[in-house]
Amino acid sequence: MAPDFDFNTSMEILDNAKSLGLYKQLVVQLQKDFSLANIEFKITDSIAIDTLVKGLQEKLYRLLLDNFDDYLSFLYIVDIEEKEFKTIDSSDIVQISKHVGFLVLQREFQKVWYKEQFR
Repeated sequence: MAPDFDFNTSMEILDNAKSLGLYKQLVVQLQKDFSLANIEFKITDSIAIDTLVKGLQEKLYRLLLDNFDDYLSFLYIVDIEEKEFKTIDSSDIVQISKHVGFLVLQREFQKVWYKEQFR
């Protein structure tokens, strides 16, 4: 049975992943998707949860400012639904990067959870 994927924060997602033993797989999936988008994002599977959240938000912020095409490519690879972006109600780029970071982590968690279930 699928867990409730309705999280409120990035920390909730990662705490849940950790409690299910899926944190390392989530980090690996995140690395894989950045690599598929040809974007350098150096993290290890032993990265602390708060460091991962902050690093992801900073990376998305930089992509939004410096390379919007790579940003869009990454989001396409992660497979974030367009309707999710329409819910972002902010003109503050910092808030946008935090919200998109949350959406990325939520989707990556879904991917690793389903992969684990159907191994």
